[in-house]
Amino acid sequence: MNDFLKEVIKETGNEYATLVSEGVEAGDVDSFIDTGSYTLNALLSGSIYGGLPANKITAIAGEAATGKTFFALGIVKSFLDKHKDAGVIYFESESALTKDLVESRGVDSKRMVIVPVATVQEFRHQSIKVVDKYLEQPEDKRKPIMFVLDSLGMLSTTKEMTDTAEGKETRDMTRSQIVKAAFRVLTLKLGKAKIPMIMTNHTYDVIGSMFPQKEMGGGSGLKYAASNIVYLSKRKEKDGKEVIGNVIHCLNYKSRLTKENAKIDVRLTYDKGLEKHYGLLELAIKGGVFKSVSTRVELPDGSKQYAKTINNEPDKFYTKEVLNKIDEVAKKEFLYGAE
Repeated sequence: MNDFLKEVIKETGNEYATLVSEGVEAGDVDSFIDTGSYTLNALLSGSIYGGLPANKITAIAGEAATGKTFFALGIVKSFLDKHKDAGVIYFESESALTKDLVESRGVDSKRMVIVPVATVQEFRHQSIKVVDKYLEQPEDKRKPIMFVLDSLGMLSTTKEMTDTAEGKETRDMTRSQIVKAAFRVLTLKLGKAKIPMIMTNHTYDVIGSMFPQKEMGGGSGLKYAASNIVYLSKRKEKDGKEVIGNVIHCLNYKSRLTKENAKIDVRLTYDKGLEKHYGLLELAIKGGVFKSVSTRVELPDGSKQYAKTINNEPDKFYTKEVLNKIDEVAKKEFLYGAE
């Protein structure tokens, strides 16, 4: 049967077809990209040492000012820091990024290309050209690259641009189909090339829903294409009366690797960006690595500390041994079938 199946693969002429035992080239996830937050890594991959799937599309969706762009830039920084020969192609539709903003987030601006795009068709054409150019290189010569689209919600369509120029006010009913068509092609190519992609998008309140419900803009195309969709909401983080950043609530709306509807909190501050250890304390207490004793937290060595002390000096308390124990908790908390 094995020989017959190999003959079937040859007959199809499909370059992506393969026996599952030999690995699914465009589907298997063999590496992850650190998001810069241990708990966000766990939400997306089931391990605090994981992160974004390195060959899939991850969507970050939320209302205005929930930190979607800063999230994306934080992940870009982490990617470039880990891979010293890597590059990022940043498709930008909001005209919001500046050189100073990018560099203030610690991103190496020499390895990041900004590609302004106005329409879905423009993004599709240019992104596919980049992937095809990347695939032309010998596999052993390819350097890691990442795509970012910020944001899908701001992309127009060729028809909408033409209608606007002609003074027409009719709504473009083809946009959803155009978005879906773009990702039908791009998803497989990105998987083949092992290029990760982050996409930001906006959400809106569903009118007429019995319960409060958020929906992502752009139609159903991105819902099918993305391996992970994380919905963001926020509350202000204060030090006394001064606002120092935001605590971002992350809901795992869709995932092919971890449990859907799981929630975590991360902290995004104005001076430090995404805090790596924030949220670990709650996970450690829930899994029994730490114990909550009255107003303090008991550590594995029996000592007791205030939660604020642990959060302010994370490197002192989250040793490698403690992190490994929390990682086991994360697997039980976020992975399918884990007990």
